Amino acid sequence: MRLIKGIANFRRLYANSIDLNTKSYLSTTKRAFCRPSEYAKVVNTTITCSPFYCSNNLGSRSHSSRPEMEGIEHRVIKANGINIHVAEKGKGPVILFLHGFPELWYTWRNQITAFASLGYRALAPDLRGFGETEAPDDASTYNSLHVVGDLIALLDVVAADQDQVFVVGHDWGALIAWWLCMFRPDRVKALVNMSVAFNPRNPNMKPLEGLRALYGDDYYICRFQEPGVIEAEFREMGYERVLKGFLTYRDPCPLLIPKGKYFGQPDTPISWPSWFSEEDCKYYLSQYEKKGFTGGLNYYRNINLNWQLTAPWTGSKIKVPVKFIVGDQDLTYNAPGIKDYLHKGSLKKNVPLLEEVVVMEGVAHFLHEEKPDEVNKHIHDFFNKF
Repeated sequence: MRLIKGIANFRRLYANSIDLNTKSYLSTTKRAFCRPSEYAKVVNTTITCSPFYCSNNLGSRSHSSRPEMEGIEHRVIKANGINIHVAEKGKGPVILFLHGFPELWYTWRNQITAFASLGYRALAPDLRGFGETEAPDDASTYNSLHVVGDLIALLDVVAADQDQVFVVGHDWGALIAWWLCMFRPDRVKALVNMSVAFNPRNPNMKPLEGLRALYGDDYYICRFQEPGVIEAEFREMGYERVLKGFLTYRDPCPLLIPKGKYFGQPDTPISWPSWFSEEDCKYYLSQYEKKGFTGGLNYYRNINLNWQLTAPWTGSKIKVPVKFIVGDQDLTYNAPGIKDYLHKGSLKKNVPLLEEVVVMEGVAHFLHEEKPDEVNKHIHDFFNKF
């Protein structure tokens, strides 16, 4: 998604459990869907899972039958002073999946079931401010230290028996994963990050000012800064169109959102790709209609504050084993200078234990949704080394 180009650019510029599973539903193969808002557990649907493919007893992988949702449990954890919703499945070594904007835990639905079938325990929280997780009113609490603090406190509860966990991140989740590895490398066994590459902090340039100078005031990160303004525009446009526009976006160019004109609004139709259905959009819509977009937007409103807070880590390197994956149609991969950065040694210099950079052909920003089987195999092949 375009959201990431800016994140990639600004990185370059600076560089006890409350178990609420009290209900169960008898599902059919028509709709094996677990609703976290009810903290329900889906049961009694026959599921067959191979490592990178899950199907119900009808042999279907359609979105209507939702096999990827089977057996996913939901609970709320009190951690770092807020209530955090987490979806989980499986037993074994923990994989912590971190989503981006405007995603939710749901973006990892194709990974959770696959890795549970491979002997892992897959954990996918809604990050602070998203979905069923609490959204503090103070925008400044969406900074890097607070968000990493959420993850450490969460792991202390749900993975107390494991000193280290595997981590997978995408979009803002990738950025947060880099911070997690920088602040607490002792807690991460290995990392697979997607779309947003690590770049060290530039002590001489605040990221927001650099982005505005490079792309102008209509650049999406710049447009997200003033509280309430973009929220009002999203309401006027309609949340369904906003979500559909973001979550199906494939343009590798910078994301500019002049008022009233982004995503071709209001006349240009947005078609459904094969990997993202109307039903998927309805789930996202059901969550964003509850609390709006402010929680997710607050991450962007902390870009300069994060730059200030990470000053003590200027010059630090990521010292955990890493595999990086990106699509060649992702706007992050097409940002100025990124290809040279990834392929000519600079990323390796900043991430000394980087083992591989994978560029997936014909794939855009939401690679883990667009090509879940391929991405799952890349993740499994890497984590299997450990």
